[in-house]
Amino acid sequence: MTEKNTLKKSATLAAAGLVVAGALLAGCGESKATPMDDAYAGNSGETEKSQEEQSQSQSNGSDSSDGSDGSDSGSSHNDPSTTTSDKKDTGNYKDGNYSINGQYGPVGEDSIDVHLTIKDGNVETVNIIGHPFTTISKNHQDDFAKAINGVVDGKPLKGLKVDKVAGASWTSDAFNKALEVARQEASIQE
Repeated sequence: MTEKNTLKKSATLAAAGLVVAGALLAGCGESKATPMDDAYAGNSGETEKSQEEQSQSQSNGSDSSDGSDGSDSGSSHNDPSTTTSDKKDTGNYKDGNYSINGQYGPVGEDSIDVHLTIKDGNVETVNIIGHPFTTISKNHQDDFAKAINGVVDGKPLKGLKVDKVAGASWTSDAFNKALEVARQEASIQE
């Protein structure tokens, strides 16, 4: 094989490698969140209710997970490509429990389930269930879950946003996206 052919082959392989790397990193670091009662979000089985329990309670006409009378369970059926609720944030929030899945990571491989209890427009409690892809992610998610209540409990939901909590910047970003969805889901529509 001549030196010219070897050089062409090397250049072709390098270009192919760059195309593949670019495709893998295209969504690098973008967080997104969806309501967990969304038809496309699924349920990890580790959340407050399993899918089977949810479908049974919904077919019976009642879903008391958000503390409402069952007339509006706060569910939202979105296009799977969107990252927020189809509801508008009115700034006036209904008391209840809200569950949102926040996804993040270089290629979206990590996620957290965010369970919020809202009372009188304030965050009463937060429970985080992590779904890490790596040990490093698990450590960040565990540290975040331990620290987040001290940061947000008792704070108004309106405009709430956290900075890097417990050194977990991507987990914090996913949590902020989940807060956006929670505001939309909890909003009393006028």
